[in-house]
Amino acid sequence: MSHNPIRPWRNIDRRKSRQIMVGNVPVGGDAPISVQTMTNTLTHDVKATLDQVMRAAEAGADIVRVSAPDVESSMALKEICRESPVPIVADIHFHYKRAIEAAENGAACLRINPGNIGDEKRVKEVIKAAKDHGCSIRIGVNAGSLERHLLDKYGEPTPDAMVESGLDHIKILQDNDFHEFKISCKASDVFMAAAAYQMLADATDAPIHLGITEAGGLMSGTIKSAIGMGNLLWMGIGDTLRVSLSADPVEEVKVGYEILKSLGLRHRGVNIISCPSCARQGFDVIKTVEILEDRLQHIKTPMSLSIIGCVVNGPGEALMTDVGFTGGGAGSGMVYLAGKQSHKLGNDGMIEHIVEQVEKKAAEIEAANATE
Repeated sequence: MSHNPIRPWRNIDRRKSRQIMVGNVPVGGDAPISVQTMTNTLTHDVKATLDQVMRAAEAGADIVRVSAPDVESSMALKEICRESPVPIVADIHFHYKRAIEAAENGAACLRINPGNIGDEKRVKEVIKAAKDHGCSIRIGVNAGSLERHLLDKYGEPTPDAMVESGLDHIKILQDNDFHEFKISCKASDVFMAAAAYQMLADATDAPIHLGITEAGGLMSGTIKSAIGMGNLLWMGIGDTLRVSLSADPVEEVKVGYEILKSLGLRHRGVNIISCPSCARQGFDVIKTVEILEDRLQHIKTPMSLSIIGCVVNGPGEALMTDVGFTGGGAGSGMVYLAGKQSHKLGNDGMIEHIVEQVEKKAAEIEAANATE
């Protein structure tokens, strides 16, 4: 267990929801909030798609979504699902046969809106395929693709229209005795998405998939997602999430974990606490942190590291981290281990020494966890 404890005033009371399974990953209930991403390759290019899936899984993705817009793609799922180390969600729009093929070819979950795939007979066929092959379903409501009758009723996309859409789709599944579903209610507008999710959380006990859709590029999309999803998570809403960025899927996974980490909801890897630097710094904080972030990517153990440029806040931050380094001037600083002063260290050898101390601490934490 990491040195830094979770304090009672930091606890978030998560909304109570049913639990479903996406492959071997539990979603909802008391399960950890899972992190998802989506490939952006042509799905029928199996090698390229699997490469993205593998990199996303290595970065920590619990679940990966893959689009299946045509027969070639849904057929490619057979090999992709067989070789993937994480459950695969098949992204289906409109064509019910693609959903059936995806279920038959190993998809762990179907992202589909039941009301958009045709008449009752087709819906029943998809639900039967999902039952027969152990698939869950994600109802994916999106402000940009609401049903025409709801747009006519509300005049434009609104939180009420989105929730009504979601509840209509839920009813279709429940009327067909299918309950292994989760639901999302996404919009690119943070206010609309947050309002819809809050209403949805009160209206159903289904697990909720969080997302701010079409959030933007790496920086703007990260900020938008952190504000939108961060507020919902703080309120206890959300059982799984996907950060939608115009960027490498691996970046989506990293941002997802950083959002969860900032709220103490899930921890993976080294949480670096560092100052923005100023004229008091005893070493180049910005460059040091940049190098350490790269050098410590291989550490998956949840732990904390403080890198502070001077003694104003450094000792205080170091008291709350597993490993710390505080600049002291004259070309050296102080190393802290488990919140206590340990030894002085020259700036020249600090990076290698800090990496060594983090690796050592990670091994200790893993050994302690193994004996519990």
